[in-house]
Amino acid sequence: MFANESMNIYKKITVNRKANKKSFALLIDPDKQNKNQLLSIIEKANDAKTDYFFVGGSLLTNDSLDLCLNTLKENSTIPIVLFPGNAMQVNDKADGILFLSLISGRNAEMLIGKQVITAPILKQSSLEVLPTGYILIDSGKPTTVSYMSNTTPIPANKNTVAACTAMAGEMLGLKLIFMDGGSGAKIPISEAMIKEVRKSISVPLIIGGGINSGKKAIANCKAGADIIVVGNAIEKNNNLITEIANAVHSC
Repeated sequence: MFANESMNIYKKITVNRKANKKSFALLIDPDKQNKNQLLSIIEKANDAKTDYFFVGGSLLTNDSLDLCLNTLKENSTIPIVLFPGNAMQVNDKADGILFLSLISGRNAEMLIGKQVITAPILKQSSLEVLPTGYILIDSGKPTTVSYMSNTTPIPANKNTVAACTAMAGEMLGLKLIFMDGGSGAKIPISEAMIKEVRKSISVPLIIGGGINSGKKAIANCKAGADIIVVGNAIEKNNNLITEIANAVHSC
């Protein structure tokens, strides 16, 4: 249970979905800022009433995850959810973890292999485990996640493929669907695709990749996103935290 909350993360997400209340998740890559930069981001996130910190990256090279989590915990009560790029990114200092299965790809290691390695570690941890179907959508350029996962994203115009993939994920028992264009996406996921997927599933829908303005965030929320995730745009301009958080919360 995380600080000052009376319900767990997944229950909060589902309660908000039923109430049509949209949420904003700020993606923090521990490798991409020093402590002073992170403190500035945290201050803006607190002021903007950010709903969640998602923490992780496709490739962490500086052994900075622990320091990042400590800094977040010491300076904020915003729930921290690990968004792991690999099986090593597990840390009890977070509140929960997106237990990802890359259902858009055909790499068995990313569908179930890495999860088998991580499961016994998570079983003994205090982390709330959030089973999540991760769907990578083509963003107009190669991304780190597509390279590291050795998978091909779903083409940006194949709305039916995305919808059927999400549908299958829900039928397999996954509790969240996360559609992502990847870090620094050139082309954001279209509202048409979000609408198609939203019509096909009843579980909460998370959207990330290429969202760099409040206007875009609102369009995605209206199309059916329950949680908007922004990371790369805020690394370039952390003043966007307030703009996008306010936009999401206004929907």
